[in-house]
Amino acid sequence: MSTKKKRARSSAMRLLDDIIGEPLNLGGTMRSIRECEEVSQSEMAKRLGISRAHLCDIEMGRRTVSPARAAKFARELGYSETQFVRLAIQDQVTEAGLKMKVKVEAA
Repeated sequence: MSTKKKRARSSAMRLLDDIIGEPLNLGGTMRSIRECEEVSQSEMAKRLGISRAHLCDIEMGRRTVSPARAAKFARELGYSETQFVRLAIQDQVTEAGLKMKVKVEAA
């Protein structure tokens, strides 16, 4: 990958961080999707097959999601499995206090 593409992606990620007001994570992404679709937490939780409280914990960053469950959520919501899995793994890496960025590619 060229340096120019790396910079463009980093700029895009920084822009998303600025818009959201925090680093991009799975919970924040799911909250943004829910709010853009103007769906309540209860409705979204039912769609995902989880409790409203569980969804709230995910959105607030109090619970992490396994990569397999992130892929399932992506399918249910019609979004990229690769991106949801990357965010789920990044959340786990960040929670562990590691200063690393995760990259995921479909096999």
